[in-house]
Amino acid sequence: MRPFKPVTFAALAAALAIASFSACSNSTEGANNQVATQSTTSTTGASGGGTAATTSATTTSAGAATTVTVNAADHDLAADTAFNEADVVEIALKGTTASSSSSAVKVNGGTVTITKAGTYRLTGTLANGQVVVDTKDDGTVKVVLNGVDITNGSNAAFAVNDAKKVVLLLAAGTQNKLTDAAKYVFADANTDEPNAALFSKADLTIAGTGSLDVDANYNDGIASKDGLVIAAGTISIDAADDGIRGKDYLVVKGGTVTVKAGGDGLKSDNEEEAGLGYVSIAAGTVTVTAAGDGIDAATNATVSGGTTTITSGGGSAAKISDDTSAKAIKGTASVTISNGTLKLDAADDAIHSNNAVTIDGGTISISTGDDGVHADAALTVNGGTIDIAKSYEGLESAAIVVNGGQVSLVASDDGLNAAGGSGGPGTVPGGAPVMGGQRPGQSAAAGNYSITINGGTILVTADGDGIDANGSVTMTNGTVVVQGPTANNNGAVDYDGTFMISGGTLVAAGSAGMAQAPAASSAQPSLLVKFSAAQKAGTLVHIQAADGTPIVTFETARAMQALVVSSKAITKDGSYDVFVGGTSTGTKLNGLYQGGTYAGGTKTATVTAVTTNASPFGGR
Repeated sequence: MRPFKPVTFAALAAALAIASFSACSNSTEGANNQVATQSTTSTTGASGGGTAATTSATTTSAGAATTVTVNAADHDLAADTAFNEADVVEIALKGTTASSSSSAVKVNGGTVTITKAGTYRLTGTLANGQVVVDTKDDGTVKVVLNGVDITNGSNAAFAVNDAKKVVLLLAAGTQNKLTDAAKYVFADANTDEPNAALFSKADLTIAGTGSLDVDANYNDGIASKDGLVIAAGTISIDAADDGIRGKDYLVVKGGTVTVKAGGDGLKSDNEEEAGLGYVSIAAGTVTVTAAGDGIDAATNATVSGGTTTITSGGGSAAKISDDTSAKAIKGTASVTISNGTLKLDAADDAIHSNNAVTIDGGTISISTGDDGVHADAALTVNGGTIDIAKSYEGLESAAIVVNGGQVSLVASDDGLNAAGGSGGPGTVPGGAPVMGGQRPGQSAAAGNYSITINGGTILVTADGDGIDANGSVTMTNGTVVVQGPTANNNGAVDYDGTFMISGGTLVAAGSAGMAQAPAASSAQPSLLVKFSAAQKAGTLVHIQAADGTPIVTFETARAMQALVVSSKAITKDGSYDVFVGGTSTGTKLNGLYQGGTYAGGTKTATVTAVTTNASPFGGR
């Protein structure tokens, strides 16, 4: 596993043909709001290859514009797993040697070499040997593993030195095992390959309904220097370094894959060629326990289905060094999640990109020692369910856009944070709140950073700022409920530029020292209630119009001295009575009561809509 080095945007542009990340000027009161757009499609490669995990995500907001290029088509074809039984060449493994009647199979002691394209079936055991594929023709080599156990005491157990394409078929009902040496013996000092228990210099596909156990003692478990597709099978890997690595791409289309890795779990590391270097999970069940990153894609990481469970760096309770990258999912150019069930437990960020993250769907459960979801340039949530049970900061990016979905998060610092900084490896792991909600070395000055909320439900519980923009906030729709900080150096809402709200429901409770409400010039009015003393946790606050029309009923989960409310029910010229105590028969959404009847409280104040900025303090 190589130490993680943040990739510059210049390098990304050169290697991936990624379009620009351009900062726009701060929005001002009355300015037109730009709305994010995103599209994800699937296509079939023109060359006749498999499905291209195509991502063409464009995010536009008040803070950033990014474009991510498509992934090249993988090599997988439906015909790859089909064969005629009459054409199968049998190879019998016999402990220290092997036998076959075909001239295409060469046996030299414990080394079995397949020299021509075709279909071969392996059966038996090699106690100290190796199966090698070394063909010069353009055909596909299909190898059926029919109950084999291959151990090599000085090298890889299975190595593809030369071939157009290799397909490993795990025969139904069989158990197969590959074990390599802890120390390899190479031909000379200039040779460093193979470097995995199952190693290939050609495109490699693994399919079938049988099982394969890989015990990789030297370096990687399964590695291809070209593309790697797992189409089916039950595959278990215990690797000294990376679990499964496809240089050009790694695609999981089915099966059950379990990886324990001393380095990264699933990895693709082609940083040079456009369209390559991606990791895609489309289906199947994937379980990864990795000391490094769970998924590490040099370009795009995509999840479009299946069930993915990742524990990276020892999980959210672990401490990692500053030079260790232990993210659950990392896509240097982008991370896109459109479907599937994900359970992520990470010492570092759970989902991370040096560029863009887009979440269109799926069910995502997160526990992390750093950020829940981090994108340097743009983070867009269009749908899905995101539950962040533990984080330093919940959602962080230069530009955060929420168009839909359900987000629930708990943060030891800020809930939603629009700010600069790469959020690199080891950044405040398990971090405690810091002064003003800043990370060490992070500037508090207003910048081209933005939070845009156009829909969805966002539930925030934060020890730092609930919503923090080192720039501006725009809200047009959706529901946002914040259980915010108790310390006066943070606020439930905190911004440097403007907060323009034209629709939706906002309820944000927290301390009073830095309390801010949306701008008075917003199309939708807001109320800011400051109490003379902090209200204890569990206090019910009810606000209603003078005629008794209910505006909000809210129960604070912690001590609270300021409450911000904005909804379509509030008018600029109205006055509103504030009640404390009492009961409600409604159902709670992070403290916000929905439906039901309120009764029994004590009226404490009458307030009107916000007419000036609530606080001289900016979003820090």
